[in-house]
Amino acid sequence: MKLNTARVFVKDISLAKFFYANLLGLPLEVDGERSGYCVFGAGAMALVVESVPDDAPDEERLLVGRFTGLSFTVHDIRASYAELLSRGAAFSGEPERQAWGGTLATFADPAGNELQLVEQPAA
Repeated sequence: MKLNTARVFVKDISLAKFFYANLLGLPLEVDGERSGYCVFGAGAMALVVESVPDDAPDEERLLVGRFTGLSFTVHDIRASYAELLSRGAAFSGEPERQAWGGTLATFADPAGNELQLVEQPAA
């Protein structure tokens, strides 16, 4: 098995499309904005961003604005952090070295979904 797709849920697909394409610089592979979704290239995986309407059942609305567990690997986390910060990304703090040797920085998309930058430890 291979993991090939991750999904993130938002309220406003137009804001999300701008954020993921323009702020993060992910290539837009499928523009389904009119149907409530967009697909972005994210390395070996696809990132599907889907809108959840205000009148959706509670269990679907709870998918918006949470920690996603998704991490974007970067080679220089300080430079990537500074670049995204200058573009308007909302970070919860500066990059922090982790006990396992890598460095993480957590930021949020416009819906409040938390994502992370990760710099892997040197070999």
